[in-house]
Amino acid sequence: MHLIQLFKVVVCMLLSMMIAACSNDVPAVTPNQAADMLNKKEAIIVDVRELDERNEEHIRGTLFIPLAQLESRIGELAQYKNSPIILQCRSGKRSNIAGASLIKAGFKKVLNMDGGILAWNKQGLATVKGVAAK
Repeated sequence: MHLIQLFKVVVCMLLSMMIAACSNDVPAVTPNQAADMLNKKEAIIVDVRELDERNEEHIRGTLFIPLAQLESRIGELAQYKNSPIILQCRSGKRSNIAGASLIKAGFKKVLNMDGGILAWNKQGLATVKGVAAK
């Protein structure tokens, strides 16, 4: 009976370690903090949503690189490798994935905007409605 309990403990420990290894430790900022940093030109915001989402509304002054294109377009962010980069999506999930990818690629100051554009809107912060300017 002790062997079965030991086995269960070991399995639980291994699962816990696997979950911890898969989690993304991307520091978060609130929409208000992100807006303040963007306005003071202390950071850039990268919108990682899809084009149709961006065309509905977007935050003025953000860079647009969809998550699916991030790896192939990472060179566009090279000049920001040691500067604060805030990732933004709809709710914060895709931007967290993007942030983890940038950290893995050696970017030093990567932040995830907590709650995405949904939280931005809840804070009453300005967006541009309609198709993004080319």
